[in-house]
Amino acid sequence: MNAPTPQIPMIVRTFAQRLSSTRRGARLARLLAFERLQAWQVSPAVTERVEQVVAELAANAALHGRVQGRDFLVALTFDEATGTVRVSVTDARGEQLPTPREDPAHSESGRGLLLVTALADRWGTEPYPPSGKTVWAEVSPSSG
Repeated sequence: MNAPTPQIPMIVRTFAQRLSSTRRGARLARLLAFERLQAWQVSPAVTERVEQVVAELAANAALHGRVQGRDFLVALTFDEATGTVRVSVTDARGEQLPTPREDPAHSESGRGLLLVTALADRWGTEPYPPSGKTVWAEVSPSSG
């Protein structure tokens, strides 16, 4: 008789919050992400990188993705089996896709996506109908 192979339960934790498209909302996104990652006991190395990614993506949503009267959505997904955290930030401006600047050294802005590229394993965008977009990034412990 064959005994069943024990299965490790796959736990995926999620968090989502709508925030005002303001600097205050972006700051709150970072603080809420940090608190949630602490509660989930995500490794400090991943938490530090995710906190920075959330700060950059939320700031971009508040600055470049802002539409008067519309909020942005920050969401976190934590896969306990792999230790990977996926950050998603959705805003109302789907026509304005993010692109890292080639040489932001002489400009006052434009470094955020360079930081996201350096801190995340991968990132990208997805349309969010009817007119928005979601910018996502994944951070795993193996790449830190």
